[in-house]
Amino acid sequence: MTGSAGSVAFIGIGVMGAGMAANLAQKGFATTVFNRSAAKAAPLAAAGARVAASAREAVGGAEVVFLCLPATSNVEALLFGPEGIADILAAGTVVVDTSTIDPVATRAFAESLAARGVAMLDAPVSGGQKGAVDGTLTCMVGGPAEALETARPFLAAMATTIVHIGASGAGQVAKACNQICVSANLVGASEAMALAMKMGVDPSRVREALLGGAARSVVLERHVQKLLDRDFRPGFRTALITKDLTIAAKALNDAQVFAPVSAAILQILKGLAASGRQDDDWCSVGDLIQQLSAIEPADRDTASR
Repeated sequence: MTGSAGSVAFIGIGVMGAGMAANLAQKGFATTVFNRSAAKAAPLAAAGARVAASAREAVGGAEVVFLCLPATSNVEALLFGPEGIADILAAGTVVVDTSTIDPVATRAFAESLAARGVAMLDAPVSGGQKGAVDGTLTCMVGGPAEALETARPFLAAMATTIVHIGASGAGQVAKACNQICVSANLVGASEAMALAMKMGVDPSRVREALLGGAARSVVLERHVQKLLDRDFRPGFRTALITKDLTIAAKALNDAQVFAPVSAAILQILKGLAASGRQDDDWCSVGDLIQQLSAIEPADRDTASR
């Protein structure tokens, strides 16, 4: 669907938010954007968006307000802080939070907004920067079904899969489940590539073979290729996956789930961040595994050719 009678605000123009907001503007929606670093929002003007000077200005008159922020504290401050937007949102507005944040806090935020007549959907996404740019994200939605129907045309501009998981917070729970799965996948695949290298076998050929069998995955297809290419430019930063797994670990602990794999992976990711790779793409976990496996830098470079 392109075009809309309603208007949309998008707050948070980072690696993911830039592509998502651009899709809204390019597909005909009246889009206003805001980012604390104004330079990141400026390119959206070329896509047809209006760039606001503040979050409060951006949301004025918007039917739907999208958030794409780094952490729970950022969402809380944006909504309820001294310069927050909650007190100026009109009754009937739908807030769609595409950030990955704590599900318990999400429920509290939704309750506070509901008391003001504003619906909130937690709608974290999966698909990475490429999916954000291409408009092919998967969106996991928690919150009122009627609010989702209001937001659906806007979500469809950026996502090809939109699943209503359940009540408020359910989308964030689903995203935690997603991050557990993909993190385990990447660490396992990275260990596999290191094994191939240590045994004198071409890891790119091993990857090619694995893609034809039961080990096939988006992680093996995209992220392991980035690892073998030694392309550590951030598509999804180590700091963010570490934050996401920390959220998942808290949820696992609170729910008393036996989760030794997630616990181990979180420690690996914390070590990765502490090694100075916090702003590198998270596929750099494979480089750390190679380093700790005593694979020489020259051999790691050779694997990419």
